[in-house]
Amino acid sequence: MTSGRSLALDSQLLLLYVVGATSRDYIEKHKRLKAYSVADFDLLLALLGQCAVLLLTPNTLSETSNFVDHIAEPARGRIYAVFRAMLAQPEFEERYEPSRQVARQDELPRLGLTDCTLLSLCVEQRTPLLTADLQLYLAALRRGGEVVNFNHLRDLT
Repeated sequence: MTSGRSLALDSQLLLLYVVGATSRDYIEKHKRLKAYSVADFDLLLALLGQCAVLLLTPNTLSETSNFVDHIAEPARGRIYAVFRAMLAQPEFEERYEPSRQVARQDELPRLGLTDCTLLSLCVEQRTPLLTADLQLYLAALRRGGEVVNFNHLRDLT
C-alpha cells in the first residue's frame, strides 16, 4: 500500500490477501478461495496499492482468522505467520464498532454482525469499502455508502 486514502475490506478479500501474500500457490489449495485465482490476487494487490491505510474491524479479523483454518499444515501455520506480521504494520488499522450499536441495523438478519460492522464503517464513518459480498454491496449502495464490488472489477479484466 502506498499513497491514497483509507479503505475497508471484507473478510473474504482479506483472506485472499493474506493467503496470496503467503504463497500464490495456496490460493488454489485453500478451501475458502475456490472462486479466486492468482489473477484475482494480483487485481486485489493493485487496488490495495492505491490506499494508504486498510481499515479492519475485530469482527472481520476474527472471521478471516477462522477462514484461515480451512487449509492443512504447514500452509496454515505459514499463513498465520503472515497474518500476524501484517497486523503489526502501521498501514493496517483496526476500527472497533460496538456490537450493541451495529446490531440495531435493519440489515442484521440478512448480513450478520461482521458485515454490519463494515456497513457501519462504510456508511456512518464514510469509509470506502471493497467487498466481494453482493448483499453487503447492495446494502451499502442503498444507504449511500462508497462501495466497490470486487466481482464487478474481476469481470472487467
